[in-house]
Amino acid sequence: MFDQRPQVLIAEDETIIRLDLRQILEDEGFAVCAEARDGIEAVELARVSAPDVAIVDLKMPRLDGIEAARRMYAERPLPIVILTAYGDRPTLERAIGAGVFAYVTKPFRPADVVAALLSALARHDELLAARREMGRREEPIEVEVVSPSGQTWPLRLGRRPDGTIDVSLQKIK
Repeated sequence: MFDQRPQVLIAEDETIIRLDLRQILEDEGFAVCAEARDGIEAVELARVSAPDVAIVDLKMPRLDGIEAARRMYAERPLPIVILTAYGDRPTLERAIGAGVFAYVTKPFRPADVVAALLSALARHDELLAARREMGRREEPIEVEVVSPSGQTWPLRLGRRPDGTIDVSLQKIK
């Protein structure tokens, strides 16, 4: 599946869990390129180490994992897996809204972590391929965006001759 070992950023404030994750990942053919002890450090290390994928604990000092994931993804889209003891629906929805690709609850089995990382990498590759395909399209795309208040905004997305994207509001029906 991979030409080389995927580079992983681990962000986990508990040293024992971070070491366990490192061992699991290295045993499964991943390379750990960076380890963070808090959310701020995770964002900084994602910037300088350019990982292929990140596994980020939800509850960390200085910046929680969901906000760290949001910032990492905003700077450089990469697949992110959240690791947490909190499996409730609102937390899961916050994580998905931040761009997280997979979610693993503690306590975890090594197979759960590996499956989540491989799945996140695969889904991210599919997303990038879809974006590239959309970028090659010459015909405009028409979509409707619904605001939180329920207002519908029909938009047309097209490519200008210089390659930039033209977004225009269509007549409201």
